[in-house]
Amino acid sequence: MSRTVGIFLFLIGVMHAEAAAKPHVISFGKSTAVKWLTGANEENAVELKVRALYVDARLKEYTLGLPHDITDRLFVVRRAYRLNDTLPEDKAPQWRWQRGGWLLVDRSTGHIAQVALPEFDPYYSAVTWYRDYAAYCGMAGEGKTPYVLVAQLGRRKPIVKKSLATGKTEGLPDSLCAAPRWQRPGRVTFEADGASLSFDVRGQTAGPVVAEAGEEEDSD
Repeated sequence: MSRTVGIFLFLIGVMHAEAAAKPHVISFGKSTAVKWLTGANEENAVELKVRALYVDARLKEYTLGLPHDITDRLFVVRRAYRLNDTLPEDKAPQWRWQRGGWLLVDRSTGHIAQVALPEFDPYYSAVTWYRDYAAYCGMAGEGKTPYVLVAQLGRRKPIVKKSLATGKTEGLPDSLCAAPRWQRPGRVTFEADGASLSFDVRGQTAGPVVAEAGEEEDSD
């Protein structure tokens, strides 16, 4: 009897081990065009391309744009979601698509987590990724002070956070500043307030690039 129980427990352990070792399948669905309402009175309809994100053939999230590989195991992708826009007097449900933040996906475990980017605004911020760094313009404080920021995955505080003189959004998406530009090995350039700001990012630190030094490098 004890031998039978031992064999049974052994088989259970083998099955659990096989289940734990089974790789997860991460896949995206077909791109679907949806309308995203923008502007102060939501008077402008912008077309977004939305794709479903599946883990083991199960729908987990909706996404926008192309994913960015952090490593061969991890990638980030922009999230999209439907917001309930139904009023109490509406007879039928009303739903509207919205842009969300960013998702971190682990291909090995199938785990999906939301990325916390400091001062990120889903409407006004345009993010450019490089390695595990995200560069963008965001807003903070009661007065909604605009900043240029560089954040690193896994860190709560941004590596770069510099305030801008003005924050002319004009009510348009991604209008705090143009999408930042990255250069190897770790230089990022922001175009905001009619000026260019560059920073050299090294590990968990960063420093501004002096204009004269940049001009000398260009002339070499």
